[in-house]
Amino acid sequence: MAELTALTTEVLTAILKSIDEGIHVVNTEGKTIFYNTVAAKHDGLDPKEVLGKHLLDVFPSLTKESSTLLKVIHTTKPIYNQTQVYQNVHGRRIDTINTTLPIFLGKEIIGAVEIAKDYTRMKLLAESLLDLQRGLKNSKKQTVTKQLKYTFSDLKTNNLHFMSMKEEAAKLAKSDSAILVYGESGTGKELFVQGIHHESLRSSGPFIAQNCAAIPETLLESILFGTAKGSYTGALDRKGLFELADGGTLFLDELHTMPIELQAKLLRVLEDGLVRRVGGSQNMAVNVRVIAAMNEHPRTALMENKLRSDLYFRLNVFSFSLLPLRERIEDIFHLTDHFINLFNQSLKKEIKGIDKELKDFFLTYSWPGNVRELKHTIEYMMNLCEGEQLQFKGLPIMLKQQVEQKERKREIPVDFSLRKNIEKLEKSLIMNALNETGGNINQAAKKLDIPRQTLQYKIKKLNL
Repeated sequence: MAELTALTTEVLTAILKSIDEGIHVVNTEGKTIFYNTVAAKHDGLDPKEVLGKHLLDVFPSLTKESSTLLKVIHTTKPIYNQTQVYQNVHGRRIDTINTTLPIFLGKEIIGAVEIAKDYTRMKLLAESLLDLQRGLKNSKKQTVTKQLKYTFSDLKTNNLHFMSMKEEAAKLAKSDSAILVYGESGTGKELFVQGIHHESLRSSGPFIAQNCAAIPETLLESILFGTAKGSYTGALDRKGLFELADGGTLFLDELHTMPIELQAKLLRVLEDGLVRRVGGSQNMAVNVRVIAAMNEHPRTALMENKLRSDLYFRLNVFSFSLLPLRERIEDIFHLTDHFINLFNQSLKKEIKGIDKELKDFFLTYSWPGNVRELKHTIEYMMNLCEGEQLQFKGLPIMLKQQVEQKERKREIPVDFSLRKNIEKLEKSLIMNALNETGGNINQAAKKLDIPRQTLQYKIKKLNL
């Protein structure tokens, strides 16, 4: 037994050492009993300086109240994804994000384990992303307004509802009120938002777009609000997207992926127009129009607690719901012609249209990727087409497979016999009841809400 325990300990230690995150384990006295090399690298220490030592002796800036490890030992409750700033015994400052869990032996707590991620590197990444947004890599005079590419004229449509929506958006663009845009992926939300900016009184100001799902949660706050000098090791005064968009428009895509806590800070900026950099103490006034977009219906996001209701009502002053392509049938061939002309120019070709079989497919296909999928499909086909027309046989392989699956389903005859279908349902229900009760006839009969004798009769009749 002792040999087995020793072997288990060795295996566990080897596993913990191989994990690419900082692992720090202390006993109930607060003394370190395990400390891997990743944690040592984060903290700028040698493991020998930490093992066997009390936590507060190695990290003197911490207290019993501020240390997540000691707090978990005291409360016996886990702490998830909490930032912690502290100094080691040499005076070096460390920023981490910790998940700290109590360790129990039976019902008795015997220590706590902390899994730490290096927050300092994440913040440095945030600064690099801000530099890219500002366009400072090549020239300090370069402006973010160069990101603006589209106007309402680039949103091609013959759909009366969509045309009316474009006209309404052009009128409302003159206002500074917030706007919420909903639409499935590929329906043209960013084109629509850029069209609003172009028609607004802010058209000469910057247009900044940020997909909230494209940035780790821990970085998004720094990206939006900027950083103050000294807020963490090596931090400089840097503007966030709100400051960069001052006098213009800030477009926040996939808003529902933003952490709820950060949504509260966004709401405060919308309410009072003041921004405070991460680690800063001063508020700065910004003049920014916020337009948010979602590819998930707002009602669903509210029900699933992905979106704060107060933020939703603050943003939903004006709202637009972009139609999916399957509800804009008249636009399928209109857009097809547009994309063919577009790629004729870039690919130096002279394609004149599509054949009848391809037309039939385009009309019956659901286009889950919407306009973006149609555009990419035509681009693929035109690269390979050697004739004057795009043909059905030139479809991308994924679309061909969907057509084949539909054909196979059509070939399977549907049996509408009521007697046979009821018999199948009876068999299925009886088998499920018998399986759940381990074959007990009495219990299965109760589940099926029929007499025991009736169940026995049906088992015999259905050859179960």
